[in-house]
Amino acid sequence: MEKYLKQMIKKSNESTLGQAIRELLRTYNLTDKLTEVKLINSWETIVGKMIAKHTVNLKVKNGKLFIKLDSAALTNELTYAKSRIIDMLNKEAGEKVISDIVFR
Repeated sequence: MEKYLKQMIKKSNESTLGQAIRELLRTYNLTDKLTEVKLINSWETIVGKMIAKHTVNLKVKNGKLFIKLDSAALTNELTYAKSRIIDMLNKEAGEKVISDIVFR
């Protein structure tokens, strides 16, 4: 009986590395930040090489993506595609992370 109880306790305390990392991220409220970093890292994949090449800076704060581009014409063009870009970013994240885009 004692051996059985030790095995049960041991099994209940075991978790996979993935579970432990997810729990750590949840405990320290880092899940949202990790998702934001993933989105920034996938920027080129989402918008393409040409737009990524002209992107100077990306920052996410309070659900808003702040984008700085080195081309006024491109900034103007992307302003018209804001909602489409937001949809693509949220689709990539698998959840609603970005609610607005601000071009600087």
